Amino acid sequence: MVAAGQVVVGVSGSLAGLAALRTAARAARSSGRVLVAVLAWEPPEGEVLHARNSDSAWAARCAREAAARLDRAFEEAFGGTPSVVRARPDRALCRLAAHPDDLLVIGARARARRAAVRRQVSAHARCPVLTVPAPAFARREYRALCRATARDFAAG
Repeated sequence: MVAAGQVVVGVSGSLAGLAALRTAARAARSSGRVLVAVLAWEPPEGEVLHARNSDSAWAARCAREAAARLDRAFEEAFGGTPSVVRARPDRALCRLAAHPDDLLVIGARARARRAAVRRQVSAHARCPVLTVPAPAFARREYRALCRATARDFAAG
């Protein structure tokens, strides 16, 4: 039986975002819904300042970086083709998951900016919202990961 609606997941490349992506894929597979993975972005200076002093080369570079970040996250989770949207994350996700039969999946991180996205999505979503926490690490492991460099992961 195929469920109506789609499963929309916000992807950021964080551990919580990767956990949300995997959870959303399982939910889509088990319900027969379409999986829509989205990374929303805005110019670093914001849309208002960008509109006042538009630089199309800068915006194109930001879009390429967002697409590359989403591709890396999707590839790390399981491979496939995701979508990049130029918009505030909360607005983009709520717009894509606009039907009551949809399911919106987001990762839960402790950072204030992402907490704001989570609050806005929870307040404005027209469908159920599933919040997936980041995997838990022991404090010592977490500190070691934060101090790690690319050299630490290179094949020796």
